[in-house]
Amino acid sequence: MMKLRLRWLMLPALAAMFLGTAGCGLFGGNKDSMENAGTSVPSPEIVRYNGEPIRAVPFVYTSGEELSLTFNGLGDADTMQKLLDELDQYGIKATFFVPGMRAAEEPELAQEILARGHEIENNTLSRLDMTKLDYQQVYKEIHLANQVIERETGVVPNYLRTKSGDYTDDVRLAAAQEGMKAVVVYSLFLHNWQGETEQEKYLYIRKYITRGGILTIDTQEFETVLEAIPLIAKAAEEVGYRLIRLDELMSHGGERKPLEQIPGYDAVRVQPNYENANYRLIYDLGTDKKEVSLTFDDWGTDYTITRILRILDEYDVKATFFARANGVEANPNLAKAILDHGHDVANHSYAHSVATTLSVQDLQEDLVKAHQVITEAIQQKPTMLFRPPTGEVDDKTAKVIAAIGMPDIALYDVTALDWDSNNSADDIVNSVMKQTKNGSVILLHMLDDIHTLEALPVILDKLQQQGYSFVKMADRIQDQQ
Repeated sequence: MMKLRLRWLMLPALAAMFLGTAGCGLFGGNKDSMENAGTSVPSPEIVRYNGEPIRAVPFVYTSGEELSLTFNGLGDADTMQKLLDELDQYGIKATFFVPGMRAAEEPELAQEILARGHEIENNTLSRLDMTKLDYQQVYKEIHLANQVIERETGVVPNYLRTKSGDYTDDVRLAAAQEGMKAVVVYSLFLHNWQGETEQEKYLYIRKYITRGGILTIDTQEFETVLEAIPLIAKAAEEVGYRLIRLDELMSHGGERKPLEQIPGYDAVRVQPNYENANYRLIYDLGTDKKEVSLTFDDWGTDYTITRILRILDEYDVKATFFARANGVEANPNLAKAILDHGHDVANHSYAHSVATTLSVQDLQEDLVKAHQVITEAIQQKPTMLFRPPTGEVDDKTAKVIAAIGMPDIALYDVTALDWDSNNSADDIVNSVMKQTKNGSVILLHMLDDIHTLEALPVILDKLQQQGYSFVKMADRIQDQQ
């Protein structure tokens, strides 16, 4: 207890040593001159870095079924020991963004984190608001934290996160000057609960279990940090994803090309002169063969869409996914996973507005934005089909859509209204089986909290037993051209 009290008493002096005159020793000043009491040596000027700033990472670009759990700050010793025990219980390896000052105060605790198999990275020296500091101050906060962490643990941090996760150009430049790899943000920052039930907490966390995601909890401000660990572990297990350290997740990630470097990103453009545009409304495959196309509309969470992908893999079925692009924008890795499983990803609008209710400009801008969002997410031109939300389209709207470069408007001849949660799995199965015939295009949805997941394996099994094979919609349409 006395040891802990002495460390807290030393904190102001430690801060002065790192940020004041003695700091020049850490920057290469004359250490001997510090030995004379009252001697003041000015810190050398820090020259603003003129190289490239490092990237800021809110998530890791990967379609792998894995994500990271990270912690900001370093709580009191008792809480941290309980937290480490809890992580051990669930077999979770996490990443701790540790302030340099706390590493200096509690070196044994920092070393214990590493001994348990976790990772330590830079949470700045003293968790100041980096948006209010000048470049020299920003650099010192990063540089000194790196030095202290290395001195106390032997680890050289590669990644930086500020207290709030906010960053400026100066933060990215100063971290680059330090030779670091990235400024890390997060895909979910888990705040204190506001009276939610246990089930509500669990479902909220499960919603953000995403491929390449970075979950974050503040060990000092999050009162129920220990309560969150079993919920996170349960959610990850139910979705079927691994929780791994950030350095490992980063090593599995790829670099995303900027939109303008992806061939076909500009295949869809606003074109106000639409009156003479030609279009095709495609309701079925136009074949007498026992072939059908399975299609999925809209968007959902990893929990739902990953299960759909696994079911399709089990039955060796390839499908066409018409993705709502504002969902793709929030979770691009999931769209890439759909593509990586061999399915087609196509345009279902950005905001899911009924096409016939929009002005010419609003409709075209919505579809162009959707095309660009999906293109950037999957890193290639999407399948050039458009399905209007709710299936509503008229002659004028079809021409408006075709004019931008999307003449093939994909509709369907089999719908089970599975988007309505009041329709049971049996209702969905019976409806699909009753309507399906040679060349049918079957419409289902990838929404959460409906009964499609229960119905899908039964539908696939029954149709395959009847001799139907499955083809991607675009493959048959191209054969007809």
